[in-house]
Amino acid sequence: MKLITTLGNYRADQLGLILPHEHIFVDLSPIEAENWKHADPAAAVALMAPELERARTVGVTALVECTPVGVGRRADIVRAVSEAANFPVVLPTGIYREPWVPLWAYEAPLEQIRDWMIAELTGEIEGSGVQAGWIKLSAGDEEITPVEAKILRAAAQAGKATGAVIGSHTIQGRVVKDQLDIIEEEGYTPERFIWIHTQAEENFDLHLEIACRGAWLEYDSIGSDWTPEATFLENIPRLLEAGYGAQLMLSHDRGWFDPSQPGGGEAKPFTYLSEVFLPKLREIGVDDAAIQQLTRKNSFQAFAR
Repeated sequence: MKLITTLGNYRADQLGLILPHEHIFVDLSPIEAENWKHADPAAAVALMAPELERARTVGVTALVECTPVGVGRRADIVRAVSEAANFPVVLPTGIYREPWVPLWAYEAPLEQIRDWMIAELTGEIEGSGVQAGWIKLSAGDEEITPVEAKILRAAAQAGKATGAVIGSHTIQGRVVKDQLDIIEEEGYTPERFIWIHTQAEENFDLHLEIACRGAWLEYDSIGSDWTPEATFLENIPRLLEAGYGAQLMLSHDRGWFDPSQPGGGEAKPFTYLSEVFLPKLREIGVDDAAIQQLTRKNSFQAFAR
């Protein structure tokens, strides 16, 4: 098993805490603006390399970049930031949801999208010299659209061919169930699927149902205003008690250099989990073995190939 990063491949014994959902570079402006195309790599390095260095001081040893095509993926810029900080980053192939799906993906047959993903998972991303480590997708908040379903089917076939994990920004648990059905129809497995933003689903029974099907759950807005911290402190022990501690990952969904903002905007550190949240988990009785599982072992198992 190896984790494929901007700095090469890593074994589990070479790494500690891994953040499974962060951003170094992302462009959330309208897709037509294409601000990401004109970003200054030096400015991104100046803003984000210090954040990686700061993360290292609190025990973070690697992070997963979650920006796919459609919201400004720039593998060359992420590589430059990673190399400047000497900090490994896992990069994705894949395409975001509507309305950020590029025109070529609307028009392309499933097989073309699949082959493009496989090429990035086995070769490199857009001449960057960086191999994609995983597949990042998304689905509509209310339902998966036809083009999103096509992209997911392509991802399932690419995942089956390479062993890569598929992660999807999906807000509703009922949509995740549809996604898992599609993945199984294509001959892949829910065990290689990450439900990104699980915390956004208020029905905890759906967390349990998706975990029971074998998928990974990701609580990834820790330290933000999106989800009350008390919810995490309640639900994490419940998942551990239900026996799903080996399927849960924790992260911030923080960063990032935004090319639509002056100077890239204001970066949010990748340190809250280590400095603030994990001590709170310990205070409510989550032991060190469980914390190691949630922050080290699970992230490596999910993303490694």
